[in-house]
Amino acid sequence: MRHTISVLVENKFGVLARVSGMFSGRGFNIDTLNVAPTHDASLSRITAVLKGDEAQLDLCIKQLRKLVNVVDVVDFKEGQAVDRELVLVKVRATAQSRSEIVQIADIFRAKIVNLAADNLIIELTGSDEKVDAILALLEPFGILELARTGRLALKR
Repeated sequence: MRHTISVLVENKFGVLARVSGMFSGRGFNIDTLNVAPTHDASLSRITAVLKGDEAQLDLCIKQLRKLVNVVDVVDFKEGQAVDRELVLVKVRATAQSRSEIVQIADIFRAKIVNLAADNLIIELTGSDEKVDAILALLEPFGILELARTGRLALKR
């Protein structure tokens, strides 16, 4: 089962290593991990998507709360959070395929952020499902490079 966890931590050296070590030590596979400062420069938010069962998750959350430098831990249940992912994808684009790729991007409300003679870079923000859907449509054109942020989430 997939779980989205938000961990608010003090912005100090080694905190990410301790938190990710806690996840792996409890047998969770980390699907995505995103870390960035918050509006308060002394704090960072770690958003992780994990695979594991409920009992392991409860124990993991209790252990996280005991870690030094951890301010708050939230397990987002289904529908409790607004979540998004950012993806940048470089797609092969010939003169013949370019307009079709631009139409696909428009349908998904994605932006063309770079245009070259033989490729396009597309930026898209949305749910995991939306990102997966556009990538499936772009795959036949040839995905040259791909960068995904992983899921970001905030409580409603």
